Amino acid sequence: MDLALLSAMNTERAARRACILITDTSNGAQRLVKGADIASDALADVLDSALRSGKSGTVEVDGKSYFLTVQVPPVRLFVIGAVHASQALAPLARVAGFDMTVIDPRTAFATPERFADVKLLAEWPQDVLPGLKLDRYSGLACFTHDPKIDDPALELALAADCFYVGALGSRKTHARRVERLQAKGFSEEQIARIRAPIGMDIGAVSPAEIAVSVLAEIILSLRKKPLRAEKERAGAAIGASA
Repeated sequence: MDLALLSAMNTERAARRACILITDTSNGAQRLVKGADIASDALADVLDSALRSGKSGTVEVDGKSYFLTVQVPPVRLFVIGAVHASQALAPLARVAGFDMTVIDPRTAFATPERFADVKLLAEWPQDVLPGLKLDRYSGLACFTHDPKIDDPALELALAADCFYVGALGSRKTHARRVERLQAKGFSEEQIARIRAPIGMDIGAVSPAEIAVSVLAEIILSLRKKPLRAEKERAGAAIGASA
């Protein structure tokens, strides 16, 4: 590999930015495409699919063979609220390969005894999340039902373009949340990215079932493009609150 390409890949890795090294298998020619440039690349669809899977491999495009070396940052999951659903989510997230951190300023809930094997920060989200540098490979799930705790975290996640943003609560609760975010200057498009009520609709009732539904939704958001029905549902939620 050309040293300049290797250096560029290392720079992207250090900055937690995705990139793909494309090697033409017929002649060994290589070029690097940064994550931010994929949409304008001639191989955009193929590269986007590879980036979502996070897996390297050979692809065929118009009769030509390419090997794609996919480099993506480790996915991080930030959970706001040290509640029962968070406890159930922790082992599931670990098995799925997510680096999970729980944040909750309520020290009665955020205890090492309840989250023995999880990164736990008994702090306000607005105090610690900026230093953790949310990004496109960060997901955020809010479980507290308390706007004083959830809203600042949601605002930071939307501003950082996190791949997943979800919040617990009924449709009525979310409608009020939408109003607050609109008052803060967030656009309809930004607010529509919040998955609320949180989790896939599997009829979840218990904390464990809620955790399963949330993790499934997180994986869906990471691996697949947004479905048209999902976009329409999010838009309808905003329209209902107007």
